[in-house]
Parts: sequence; structure tokens; C-alpha cells
Amino acid sequence: MEQQQATAARPDGPGVPAAFVGVDQAEAALVEQYPRLTRLAYLVLPPTLGRNRRVLTAHSVVQRALPRKDTPAQLPALPSQRRPVTDPGYALVRLRVLRAALAAENPRVRLPLLRREVPVPPMPPLLPQVWGLRLFPRSGGMDELTLYRALSALPAPARAAYVLRALEGLGEADVRAVLEAAGAEDVPGALAAAAGTAPAAGGRDRSLLESAEFDPCALQARPTDLLRRRRHARTALAGAAVLVCGALLTVPGGGRGPDGAAAPPYAENAAARAALDPAQVTRSAAGTWRNATRRDLSAWPARGDRTHDRALLRRALAVWARPGPDVRVSATPDTAKGPAAGPPQLLYAGVADRAAVVLLYDGLRVVRYAEPADDPDGPGGVALDFARADGADDTSATALVLSRADSNVRYLTAPWTGHAELADLLDPTGAARPLPLGEDGTTGPVPTPARATACTAWQALRLDGGLFTDLGELLPARLTSGPPDRTGAPDGPQARTAWARTACHLGGLRGHGIRTVNSWAFAQQQLPAGGGAATWVCTRAETWRGAGSRTFAQVQTPPAGGRRYAPGTVVARSEGGPGCGPREPWALAGVLWKAPGGQWWLVAAGSGQLTEVGASGGITGRAAGSQLAVPATAGARAELSGRLRSGGRVTGLR
Repeated sequence: MEQQQATAARPDGPGVPAAFVGVDQAEAALVEQYPRLTRLAYLVLPPTLGRNRRVLTAHSVVQRALPRKDTPAQLPALPSQRRPVTDPGYALVRLRVLRAALAAENPRVRLPLLRREVPVPPMPPLLPQVWGLRLFPRSGGMDELTLYRALSALPAPARAAYVLRALEGLGEADVRAVLEAAGAEDVPGALAAAAGTAPAAGGRDRSLLESAEFDPCALQARPTDLLRRRRHARTALAGAAVLVCGALLTVPGGGRGPDGAAAPPYAENAAARAALDPAQVTRSAAGTWRNATRRDLSAWPARGDRTHDRALLRRALAVWARPGPDVRVSATPDTAKGPAAGPPQLLYAGVADRAAVVLLYDGLRVVRYAEPADDPDGPGGVALDFARADGADDTSATALVLSRADSNVRYLTAPWTGHAELADLLDPTGAARPLPLGEDGTTGPVPTPARATACTAWQALRLDGGLFTDLGELLPARLTSGPPDRTGAPDGPQARTAWARTACHLGGLRGHGIRTVNSWAFAQQQLPAGGGAATWVCTRAETWRGAGSRTFAQVQTPPAGGRRYAPGTVVARSEGGPGCGPREPWALAGVLWKAPGGQWWLVAAGSGQLTEVGASGGITGRAAGSQLAVPATAGARAELSGRLRSGGRVTGLR
């Protein structure tokens, strides 16, 4: 279809080009960009609708955005690097979708006789309709949960501003123009509120918005409340049974029962029933850990001020067994999210940061249930987190996360913990700060690096000499230092300095179920051409599940630019391999390094077990001992190899 250009006034100024968009052109844009448009509508629609209603309403809003005739449309900005700026069809459809999604926040109907608009309650969309099923996007991780809560706290115009900026890639001026064209209220206030919303994980807000958590086109299905439908069917007239069931399937439920946000119960065997009974929850006596042969989570007593709140425990157990569609579920990799095989052990039940929290343990997993403390039956806000803890002992399971709020985390410490401190890993010479411990073993708020947008400080938790850090999971990871067969707490000056230049690389380990992270300074090397001394460090992260370890080697050259503890340069990475671990307690790594005079060198170093290091390929060279320095050219590539004292051959970490 041929397109005519015109000039029309636009809310942000006159003389802005407009286009006549044909129905065929708008339909092509809608069909082509249907997943993106429904995602935009889902994010802007009010969270109070519930996830099922939001999915259906998002599809309805997009499908009703098709104009009935050719339309002269303003051309607000289009997402940069995604669609050409000459596509007015997408701009028109997006504007109509945004206008309808904003209107859903406070729906109103115009009465011709009264010549004014009146508010009306939100109604389910006429189309599309789904009977007998609840549809909702797949659950994401902790980052998506944090971003979801932040967006839910914003008004609709601010949510729209945030999504247009992060998902559509628009600048502030373009966001303002689109919001004004869509009829949003208080556009300056919306822009300010959106700008004040911190990204969930340090600049990952766009990738989080593009995740399956916010995709209304990739859905999961669950049945509606089958028992409620059956009870209504029994009381209905036989001749109207089909009509009554259809009506009940399309009307949302009238509130939660004693099981809170749990889905309808299906478990009928005795063990499953016992796992749902708060009276059968096991509890360890207060002093059991003193005489326990193995100090692990099973020796922790039940703590908190609501350990005898059966209603809270019942909701926690029921949601664990049958999380409903509105429950935010997260789990570390390879952690089963199914119900407990029998009555679990209660570790904690109480209020932390305006949330009622229950911590449970079934011998393999720690499960955290959280609900709003002031309104347990309110819509949304229920979270269920899983983490593996099999093989935990008194060195790896010394604390559990109780709550996260305002970039802080609050812990429940082990009952044998007598002293807690905060240590900034980026300040190895600074003194640790005391951290108060409550009588029930809970800590005060600890700044968490897991949500930091810039690596200017990395607060670690020191418990009775052990060092731990938050990586965004229920169990903090333990930090150690030394060779793989002799690891210990990083107490010495060299170990603390190595960790000060390694800590900023820990962000890449978030969300991987990390149990311990060991940093090993395996070599010191004098760089050629007067480049100073470099430290070679191999860092290995072990997981709770055993598999999936992550290893990276770095060279810490003399810092430049006045940063005494600048992060080292990562020169090699490995996932799942045995390098720098108990099975292969040696290391070899190298990098192309540019000397202050401009000459390029291949520098490589290995641990003390190596008697020879060589390079082949684009750079060749060999040296006795565990270090190598060979002149090279920029961009050259080489393969490293070494020989152990035993005669075995090893290759560089890759």
C-alpha cells in the first residue's frame, strides 16, 4: 500500500511528520510484532489483575489495537536498532496498545445521558476466553522477582515509562512523547518514578524484561479450583449444570482458604498428608547441636516468634506442596521443586522486614516461604524459594537468608555462631565491623553485593572466622584461599590482597548454586621489560550439586590509574572441569601482555608442580621451571603446555 506523508501537531511540538497508516499495514505490524506487543501490554497492565487475568487481558488489548480504517497517525519514536524508523504501522499499534493498557489501571465508561465518564470495576476480556484452565508465564529467578516487585509498586504511567526505556530502547524525550500521545497522566512524575527504579541486577533490566517471566506468549497451564467447581455443580439444577459450570470456570475465585495461595489439593497418600500437617513438623531441641556428632542443619533448633502459628505453618506447607499460579517460585540449578516426602524440619518462623518468613528443611533442601506480614490473604506477594543443602556441615551451612529488602539481606545464623562481623573485601587492610546478633540468631541488615550496580564495595560476612558472601541465594557461599588441598580462611595479607582484586569477578557466579569459592595465588612472576611483578590467581567455585563447577584464572598486574586494588584480568575460564581442584591441584595460564614500551609478550606461569612450560602455534617458546616470557605480536594465538614433576603433561586452563 502506498503511504502518504503529512504534517500534524504532536503533543511534544508542532511540525512533526505524521503518516496515514492503512489497515493492512497496521495488521502486518501487529502480526509481526505480536509477541513484543503482548509483552509490553502485560508489563504495563495493573498487577492487581493477577497473572492469569493479565495474560488474557494483554492478548485482548493487542488484538483490539487494530484500527478499523486508514488512520492518520503521529510517529512517536521506534525502538532503536530493532525496527526501522520508517515503520509507522508499528508506532500506531504500539500507541493504541499502550493507551488501552494505561486505561486498564482505572477503567471508566462514558454515559451519554450524563455526558460524563464513571468508574467501573475491571471486567474480564470478552476475547480471548479460556475455560477450566489458568494460564501464566513461566517463573524466573530472584532477579526477575525483584524487578516484578519494583514494577508492581509503580503507577501505570511509570511502569510504561520504564518498559519503553528498558524494553523498547527509547530515550527520555521519546518516552515523554509516547506517554503524552497515549494520554498518560503526570508524565514528568512517571519519568521521575521510572528513573528512580533500580535495575534488578546491574544493567540487566532489558534482558530481564525479555525473559520468560514476562512473556505472555510462553505459558504454563494449571486447572482452576476443581473442588469448588464440584461443590457448585452439586447444588445447581441438573438442567442448568452445563451453564453453571461454564460461568464458574470464567469467574475468578472469591478468596483464599486456610491454605493461603496454594493450588487445589491432590495428594492423598499418608506421607503427603503428613507433610501438610503443621502439627507433625519436626523440631530440634534447643541444645541438640552441642552434643551432635555432625553439626549441620538438622541440629538447628526452631527459632522465631511464630513457631507455634499453625495457620502460618499450614499455608507454608500447602504452598510448598502445591504452589499456585500467583506464587513466585525460584530454585537454584538442579534443585527439585516438588513437595517434601514427609514432615520437614522447622528452622524458623517469624517476621523479618515486613514479611512473615518460614524456613523448612527436608534433609536435602532448604525451603523459604514468605508472605506479607500484614495481609497474608492479600493478592500476590507470596514467594517460595528452594536451595540444595545436601552434605551441609558446620563450615558450609552457618547462615541462611531470611529476607532481602532495600539492597540489604538479613541472615539467620547457626546456633553455634558466637561472633559476627562485616568485612569489605575491596579493603584488605581495613578493620572488620561488628555485626549485632539477636537472641534468636538473626543479624541486622547487611549490604548485599548481589544487587549492586557498581563494584565499589563488597561486604562479606565473617562468622567465627569463616568468610561468606551473598550470591543471591538462600545459602551464602564460603570464601577460602590457598592450594586446593590446603584451603583455609583468607586471613593473611597476600590472601586478602588477592581477594580484593578478585571480588568484583564474583558477580558472574550469582544464581549458580555456589557452595564455596577458593582463590589460589599460584605464582608470582616478574614481567619482562621492567613491567613489575604480577600475581597469577586461579579461582574455583564448587556447587552444592557437585557438577557445574566454574574456574577462572586471572593475572593481577601492577595496578594503574591510582587504583591500588583494581580487579585482575581474567585470562581463561572453564566450566565443569577439574582444573585448580582437588583432582588436578595444579594450574597453568598465560596471556598476551603489552609492556610499557609497547612491545607485546606472551607471559605464562604455572604452579610449583611444573618443571617446564612451553608454547606452540602462533607463538613458540619453551622454558625450564614454571614461568615463560616470549616476545609476540598483537593478536597472536598460542597453545600452552607444561610438564609435572611426575612426568605428566598438562595444558593451560581453557
